[in-house]
Amino acid sequence: MESHLHTLLAAQQIEFVRVLWCDNANVIRAKAFHTRFLSEHQSHGVSISIAQQAIPVMYDAVASGSGLGPVGEAWLVPDWSTLRALPYAPGHARVIGNLVKDSQPWSLCPRGFLKRTIAQALEHGLDIMAAFENEFYLLKINSEGEIRPTDNTVFASTLSMDLNQSVIDAISEALITQGLPIERYYPESGGGQHELSIRYTHALQCADWQIAFRETVRGVALQHNLRSSFLPKLFADQAGSGCHLHLSLWQNGENLLPDREHPGQLSTIGRSFVAGILHHLPALMAITTPSVNSYRRLQPHCWSGAFRSWGYDNREAAVRIPSNPSLPSPTHIELKTVDATSNPYLALGAVIAAGLDGIQQGLDPGEPVPLDPGHLPEAERQSRSIDRLPETLAVAIEQFRQNQTLIHALGSDLTQAFLAVRQAEWEYLKDFTLEEEVRLLLERY
Repeated sequence: MESHLHTLLAAQQIEFVRVLWCDNANVIRAKAFHTRFLSEHQSHGVSISIAQQAIPVMYDAVASGSGLGPVGEAWLVPDWSTLRALPYAPGHARVIGNLVKDSQPWSLCPRGFLKRTIAQALEHGLDIMAAFENEFYLLKINSEGEIRPTDNTVFASTLSMDLNQSVIDAISEALITQGLPIERYYPESGGGQHELSIRYTHALQCADWQIAFRETVRGVALQHNLRSSFLPKLFADQAGSGCHLHLSLWQNGENLLPDREHPGQLSTIGRSFVAGILHHLPALMAITTPSVNSYRRLQPHCWSGAFRSWGYDNREAAVRIPSNPSLPSPTHIELKTVDATSNPYLALGAVIAAGLDGIQQGLDPGEPVPLDPGHLPEAERQSRSIDRLPETLAVAIEQFRQNQTLIHALGSDLTQAFLAVRQAEWEYLKDFTLEEEVRLLLERY
């Protein structure tokens, strides 16, 4: 194995291998080793302080109440199947790490948590396929630090395609070079805002690809003297950026979501999976929309999923069931109440855990909503169990604290550190203006 890796790295003229992890603040971090010392790092990886899983987004200091401190080491052990040369950083390669402590998978490893939920799905005979659908801004920053989008166009503008072609083409080429299959591209509603859709894949690879996607967009943008940002709300008068999560349930190569007896309708197992997501969604939001800034995006009538509801091709519902005329439909579920400040391993794993709970309990989501739920009278919303989702991170955190299903899924250690980070971020940022949030968070996400 070592000689094969040496040969592979030498052939691509790699000098540094970055071993990546994504922490509880969803900051993508890495430690790198020089390839001359591959033999020392191939199996054991690189060490980090266990306190790294208790660092909030604002600063490199441990969040109180996390149960973590200065004593103790974990190891970032490379998953060599994820090794890719970085087209935007010649001479460097990336590999995703698994967090190991005392020679065992560490309970605070987000990637390990997702692996556990995938295994639980497989125990139910379910193979989870998924994709993250990212929106992001391309930005110019002048010498005074003023942030401006690269253009001021509107949704699907061909002018925006022309103005941004060189950087979008470079991002696309870099993603494809790393094995990420791009399906569609279009400019989004905000000036300088774009969406590149990646094909669905198995759940673990989906989360790995989300890390690669964010890293690549940023790296290529820098090559073009631009900045990129996935922050949910950058500009008060511009569209927010979501990161919708698409999921499907498979068994023996068959998609289980279409109702075979009622074309166009969701199957019984699909309905229960959706019901589980909706049941746990207020608590899930501490994971899927985990930043203070997230809640500036989650507004009614903004296609962001601000109400706990579901519907066929309903872009205002938190869970949308898209139609597809070319295949037995529906093919997948779309959760809109997600953004890229979420850790993809935690977000995907928690959503799977919620959906599985819906299946185990035989939950039903009720009737689909055929219109914008924000236009329904309050009494009708109450009668149909359509409620406004948490409007602040504090409310989502409290919902999570009371949700034993999600706490059990994450485990006590990961839950404690995760909540400590969320609480620290809320306390620090709760009184920030939008401009202050953007100044701090722009290049974190």
